[in-house]
Amino acid sequence: MSRLRSWRAARAAPLAGAMLAALLGASAPGAPRAQMQAPAPTRAEVRAVEVVRGLEHPWSLAFLPDGGMLITERPGRLRLLDGQGKLSAPLAGVPKVHAEGQGGLLDVALSPDFRDDRLVYLSYAEADAKGERSGTAVGRGRLADDARGLEDFQVIFRQEPKLSSGQHYGSRLVFGRDGMLYVSLGENNRRPTAQDLDKLQGKIVRLEPDGSVPADNPFVGRAGARPEIWTYGMRNPQGMALNPWTGELWEHEHGARGGDEINIIRPGLNYGWPLATHGVNYSGFAIPEAKGETVPGTQAPLYWWKKSPAVSGMAFYDSDRHPAWRGSLFIGALAEQVLIRLQLDDGRVVAEERLLHDLGARVRDVRQGPDGDVYVLTDAGDGALLRLAPAGKGEGK
Repeated sequence: MSRLRSWRAARAAPLAGAMLAALLGASAPGAPRAQMQAPAPTRAEVRAVEVVRGLEHPWSLAFLPDGGMLITERPGRLRLLDGQGKLSAPLAGVPKVHAEGQGGLLDVALSPDFRDDRLVYLSYAEADAKGERSGTAVGRGRLADDARGLEDFQVIFRQEPKLSSGQHYGSRLVFGRDGMLYVSLGENNRRPTAQDLDKLQGKIVRLEPDGSVPADNPFVGRAGARPEIWTYGMRNPQGMALNPWTGELWEHEHGARGGDEINIIRPGLNYGWPLATHGVNYSGFAIPEAKGETVPGTQAPLYWWKKSPAVSGMAFYDSDRHPAWRGSLFIGALAEQVLIRLQLDDGRVVAEERLLHDLGARVRDVRQGPDGDVYVLTDAGDGALLRLAPAGKGEGK
């Protein structure tokens, strides 16, 4: 691994406390009150080490038990980075992806029983038969013993109907403590579909590991509703992770012009888009379907940004390796080109700071590694995987 230069900047001020906003919308019982972005996020020092470069628009990574990792590249390649830092050729057996616009090969996740079944899950954009529209699909295959490809890859889920012309696919994959697979799905830039329960746009779905529908999903048996749906009213959710202290599923999504938000996901709830939003259209005009920032019957976000960082990737930090980061939530930012660290206290955001602010790179994904360091992927034609630690600490490797 080669040493990348450190990005350093003096802290502008002590971490600012987050500003509490009024309760937004009709929240579920016991739900936290919504917060707006801290008024003055601070900049912090961080040391970054380049692990590998030359990745073409990397999108996600998953850590393997042997010390390696799998990395997706949006054009449709799955790569293996071994424990010695050697990057493989593209693995065989990966499905054909629709690599247009925001589409391509997206998330990667390992089966909870990977040591026994070696199953790798992928989400990706898939075109329809005519190649005119596309949607998100999920499939799984067995990582070969020689780790050169996926065997017996099978599609286990398809977003229906296919409506995207290249935008808003989501998509993150998370296995819950219940063993179920949660998949975040964008609304394909077709705003009203996020509220349509007969469509899979703008939803989080909950599946058995084989793609079948759990009998206790909230809309099972309801006429006119897809049984896969767990929650609805999402725009373009590109971050999702389990809170390691509570087991709750957290999600974040892109707003339009403003209104990026973080949500705590609870079954059957409506998260508002496009009826309730803190954003406006990119033109500056109001979202046509919006009824305000607060709409009865919709769930308010836990936290939101007035100006969109363009959030992507999410990772809780739960390690003793870097005590200053314990209890944090890391979020990548594409437009702002930083890594955001939110300090949490009892499920509340109490402070916010910016890392990698001098790097000038779109941060696509962020993960806590098994070693306790933080890893990020930069979204570029010559993208990189970086290993991060607070400045002034030993690398530990």
